[in-house]
Amino acid sequence: MINKKILGLIGLSARARKVSFGADSVEIQIKKKKIFLCIVAEDSSERTKEKFLKICNENKVPIIFLGEMEELSKAIGKSNKAIIGIEDINLANEIQNINNGGEFIG
Repeated sequence: MINKKILGLIGLSARARKVSFGADSVEIQIKKKKIFLCIVAEDSSERTKEKFLKICNENKVPIIFLGEMEELSKAIGKSNKAIIGIEDINLANEIQNINNGGEFIG
């Protein structure tokens, strides 16, 4: 179960068109240095997790493994998306803060 504030921030990113989703799109955007946080669903395949962990480490992009595909997909209004890239640095930082236990909003 993902924290509701994190889901809200992911949804806000999607409405602001500051989100990439799907493996190919997120990988391209990471390499273009446009992603500030990569979120991978916990129920995605081990191969996918390892691939994005490697890509994110090479490009110095923070990565978190969070929730299930269904929850992440619903937050951005799509279906069957295991990987989301946040393209707004402030939203990315806030999601990381909440995920790490600290909250500045609310």
